[in-house]
Amino acid sequence: MNIEARLTERIGEAGRRLHTARSRNDQVATDFRLCVRDAIDGLDGQIAGLSWRWQSMRRRSRRSGCRVFTHLQTAQPVTFGHHLLPYVEMLSRGSRGGWRMHGGG
Repeated sequence: MNIEARLTERIGEAGRRLHTARSRNDQVATDFRLCVRDAIDGLDGQIAGLSWRWQSMRRRSRRSGCRVFTHLQTAQPVTFGHHLLPYVEMLSRGSRGGWRMHGGG
């Protein structure tokens, strides 16, 4: 088990005896949770970079028009920057903790 090996590495021989307090399913669930948490932490930086690029594109394209649609019909014309703004907001909402895995559940 990955968790047992890490505990043994950190606290010594007591880490080998600690596995008896948890079932194998608990160990697998905890290991999976830690793996997913690390993956999410890795994605945070990439998402922040994408958000930054979209914001810079939005600032550069203040005058470029964009044709948008609503309910399969043409809507009012907007700039490409305005079209990108909701996506930038969605990414920033998620990076503020929307997809964080907090302890307990």
